[in-house]
Amino acid sequence: MSARTYRNLIQYGLLALMLFVLSVFLLYPIGLTVRGGFAEDPATGSGFTLDHLRLVFEDPNLMGGIMNAFKIACAVTFLCIVISLPLAVLSARYSFPGKKILNASILVPLILPPFVGAIGIRALLGREGALNALLGTDWDILGQAKFWGVVLVMALHLYPIIYLNATASLANLDPALDESAENLGAGGWRRFFKITLPLIRPGLFAGATIVFIWSFTELGTPLMFDYYGVTSVQIFYGLKEVQNSAEPYALTLVLLVSAVMFYLMGKMVFGRKGYAMYSKASRAGGETPLPPFWGWAASLGFGFVVLLAILPHIGVVLTSIAEPGSWYGTVFPKDITLSHFNEALTASESFNSIKNSLILSLIAMVLNMAFGVLIGYLIVRTTIKGRSLLDALCMLPLAVPGLVMAFGYVAMTLRWPFESGGPLEGTWLNLEVFGEDPNPFPLLIIAYAIRRLPYIVRSTVSGLEQTSGELEEAAVNLGASRVTAVRKVIVPLIMANLIAGGLLVFSFSMLEVSDSLILAQRSDHFPITKMIFEFTNRLGDGIYIASAMGVWGMTLLTITLFGASLMLGKKLGSIFRV
Repeated sequence: MSARTYRNLIQYGLLALMLFVLSVFLLYPIGLTVRGGFAEDPATGSGFTLDHLRLVFEDPNLMGGIMNAFKIACAVTFLCIVISLPLAVLSARYSFPGKKILNASILVPLILPPFVGAIGIRALLGREGALNALLGTDWDILGQAKFWGVVLVMALHLYPIIYLNATASLANLDPALDESAENLGAGGWRRFFKITLPLIRPGLFAGATIVFIWSFTELGTPLMFDYYGVTSVQIFYGLKEVQNSAEPYALTLVLLVSAVMFYLMGKMVFGRKGYAMYSKASRAGGETPLPPFWGWAASLGFGFVVLLAILPHIGVVLTSIAEPGSWYGTVFPKDITLSHFNEALTASESFNSIKNSLILSLIAMVLNMAFGVLIGYLIVRTTIKGRSLLDALCMLPLAVPGLVMAFGYVAMTLRWPFESGGPLEGTWLNLEVFGEDPNPFPLLIIAYAIRRLPYIVRSTVSGLEQTSGELEEAAVNLGASRVTAVRKVIVPLIMANLIAGGLLVFSFSMLEVSDSLILAQRSDHFPITKMIFEFTNRLGDGIYIASAMGVWGMTLLTITLFGASLMLGKKLGSIFRV
């Protein structure tokens, strides 16, 4: 057997292994959800019927949930574009006072899950909140407009995704195009709408797609605002009947199909016509210094957005240091304590949840880093058939709603061989979620790893594309094996990308909401986000301990996100692309 043939066998073997893993833990759960929506018997998944779907469409409450979710997604996406696009243009093309600090601060919303931020917004904008106390009013903003409360919190959390994509796209533009149009007499607005916007539309659409799907299927934020008339919350409460009722399956299927349909409609409307450049940023365009007045105006604009974005964080921090009952009808808490932070770290329930999240997220990060190197190598360094399919499957978790994935994993535990009484019961591969002896940890690790796989793959691919393959070939020619060449030459060269992607996997896994809320059903299995949700439902000091846990999570995610931002720079936006 020749060396080339042996190498091809190894590459195709690795490709087959990766496709098998993704088929079992990505396609199979999605397929079970789809199958369950048409099954006559939800317990076994047998038979075929359209009755379950018909009942969903005939139920005004369920259809109202779909429409409310769609309205939330549209409003959030629109607000995110309105907020982020002007900021991205200012950041990419102009220099102004405090730009570096403001560019870093604009990413602050990503350090807090929106459902935790809802705690802070309620403290600030509630009927007895800080705003009414400051103005002497009695507005019931969140009580009468829960819909807009959900939209506001989610928009302030998700706009950095569009900002990162838009900034990365603007950085790739060849400035000669804009200069040519200017020389021909085109004004600034006309150049923006006729040249810049069409060229960055793919990146803008990619970011908007993530925001739309995320907000369309968001679970935690509507729960925190007691806004139950959305599909995600209806599915969450329907899980109690998943073993005996097909309605949760049918509702999840409708959610999945709706998300795909809305994406395709957006693709047809906004992505049907592409514009290509002969070169991408073939030369540096430089940044234009703004005149003093407009420079400070730009700084104030950035600062205002940052201020709005950190309002939920401020509310959570103030709640975490307030004595129970001391922040009611006042601008600031009357009495302050740090005991909630101690409780969040030392109480058995909260400490156990933090430990669970740390262990689960670390394992998911290590798995993803190993798989990321293998997958990135197959995509960039080989020419084998099927690598495009592998790349597409790796990006699929960005396009599939997290709630659908979590529900699919629940459905998987009810089927052979994971079902109760099946051959894996009593072993470490027992993935039971419901039952007398549930073991959700393996499933949570898998869910975290699969959901965050796009981050590490895109980061690794970016690093490999910037690293010459001749270095690897030189090591092989000097007698090193292919594995040794990759381990000792390629991996050290892309280590910054691996670490940056790994940090993102770890941090976003720590604060994952859908998988944690759905897959962990017993208190000793709760990750940190499920424990925060449970504390918010506890009378007395529950909301304060939940806020303290949220602050600990914010601190951790701040460190990891800024570390990843420093390592990846403007390429950070590329991991949020479908």
